[in-house]
Amino acid sequence: MKTRSITPREQRSLDQLNAIQNKVLALDALKMPDLWKVWDVHFPRRPIHPNRKFMTARLSHRFQELAFGTLPQSARERLADYGQQLSKIKSKTPIKAVAMPGATLVREFDGKEYRVQVLADGRYEYNRQIYGSLSAIAKTITGTHWSGPAFFGLKAKEGA
Repeated sequence: MKTRSITPREQRSLDQLNAIQNKVLALDALKMPDLWKVWDVHFPRRPIHPNRKFMTARLSHRFQELAFGTLPQSARERLADYGQQLSKIKSKTPIKAVAMPGATLVREFDGKEYRVQVLADGRYEYNRQIYGSLSAIAKTITGTHWSGPAFFGLKAKEGA
């Protein structure tokens, strides 16, 4: 049987795969200060509870994501649904509603309309200021503590 040669496109894919593999393997050799430098290039914030294993796994995923793209949103949602349906861990906590990056949340309060932009890094922009949570924005608007997701309609009201 005749063996077929690799096409240029297949060769590019193999080269790209090898390059990603080398980047991932190189992470293990980095000292923590250098690993932090790589992290800071790829992510806007540092993890709350960092450890080397988490960082290398997340960076490896990021390298692959940049090289080959990410799963479509529909596939991610389907996987999350399957996980919830098939999980043996049952929770009374409802699924958290998440606003997609680029979305604009609109809320009318005391006769005035408020608009909040959801940023790609998970933060929010309101009135040309960046906030880490919707609750901080709700407090800025109302002057009192609110659940930000409830204030902006991302969470069902209790008893509803």
